[in-house]
Amino acid sequence: MSIQPIDTTLPPDDTLASVSVPTTAPIPAQAPPSLWRNRNYMLLWSGQIVSAVGSQITLIALPLLVYALTGSAAQTGIVSALGGIPYVLLMLPAGALVDRWNRKRVMLVCDTGRALALGSIPLAAAVGHLTMPQIYVVTLVEGTLRVFFTLAETASLPRILPHHQLPAAGAQAQVIDSSSVLVGPPLEGALYSIGSAFPFLADAVSYAASVVSLFFLRGEFRSEGVREKISLKSIGSEVKVGLVWLWHEPVIRFIALLTSGLMLASSGYTLVVIVLARQEHASDVAIGLIFGAGGIGALLGSMLAGPVQRRFGFTRVMIVSTWAWALTWLPFAFAPTPPLLALAAGLGYVVVPIYMATQFGYRLQTIPDALQGRVNSVFRMIAFGVQPLSLALTGVLIQALGPVHAVLALFVPQVLLAIAATRTRSLRPHA
Repeated sequence: MSIQPIDTTLPPDDTLASVSVPTTAPIPAQAPPSLWRNRNYMLLWSGQIVSAVGSQITLIALPLLVYALTGSAAQTGIVSALGGIPYVLLMLPAGALVDRWNRKRVMLVCDTGRALALGSIPLAAAVGHLTMPQIYVVTLVEGTLRVFFTLAETASLPRILPHHQLPAAGAQAQVIDSSSVLVGPPLEGALYSIGSAFPFLADAVSYAASVVSLFFLRGEFRSEGVREKISLKSIGSEVKVGLVWLWHEPVIRFIALLTSGLMLASSGYTLVVIVLARQEHASDVAIGLIFGAGGIGALLGSMLAGPVQRRFGFTRVMIVSTWAWALTWLPFAFAPTPPLLALAAGLGYVVVPIYMATQFGYRLQTIPDALQGRVNSVFRMIAFGVQPLSLALTGVLIQALGPVHAVLALFVPQVLLAIAATRTRSLRPHA
């Protein structure tokens, strides 16, 4: 597939009006290979599905480890929130840098760093010197590198796939997430039952596997004509272009705000399940199986995402999936046993891939290649930058109200967001 040059020179006043970028990429005259026959895509996809399993293992193992060391739900929520702080502090400048740097190189450096950081936990545990300060540092390092990697990976997709295959790639991204949710938690439970440091060793190995797959990617992973050097002074002006572009796109702007609200109310899901399960005397393996049930639901949702989008269209899927997101949160308040917790997790996770694949595919098709890093950094900062606050808030609510009343309190804003999605015209791209 030939990639057309894109003019990324910014006008003197840094306004968006005169930035010359196409909003769509031409479809080649000769039909491109399917996703599964695209060498670069398969290398990226296979590496990330292994890495995603490792990340799911750590997602559960980290709060379990901190909760075991401290016995405090509030502190566990705060430590978990540390990994999200870089989203708030670094997301915008990272987007500008990713648009300038070689995106393949960024991914290689990030996953190498994450392998070393996670690998330090089992190493410290083996010599008997694992401390909370080290856990804080590892969490911050992993979160920082995750910011750069995620933006570079997303911005690389339009360089790997033709424009009309990007929605399918969005759905396949949810397959990666869903498969990791299915496989990761049971594997985490088994590993954690052997030793609390083993899940982190597995995650470090998964990042190493991702590095190997990324190494074999071919092609140009930086927009043509873009220089790699960028000054600190120019970062602000380039970030401004992403902000202005997103602000003048009402659909993406509303999706960013909607997703932010949903994430604020539900990102503490892991902590809620762990505390509820511990109160019901569930074992480490049982907790892993509860999260694994969520993976079954997520896998089902990811399989339905593509057909549902094609059948019902963007607007209806976004509205209905927002309502489903809110309504499937409520059963956690009425699940008094581990099997019912597993059922609630499975039910709740069906909708997440459908919602995420729909908004992700729309973004990939709408944002110009030259602005992928900057606009996605703005979107992610708005949509997912609230996760640290959500984790801390959930921990405090559980500590103050108990897990059941915390679930009920967090259900209210989700319903209000579903009402807003139903009534707004912003989700109607052609309205």
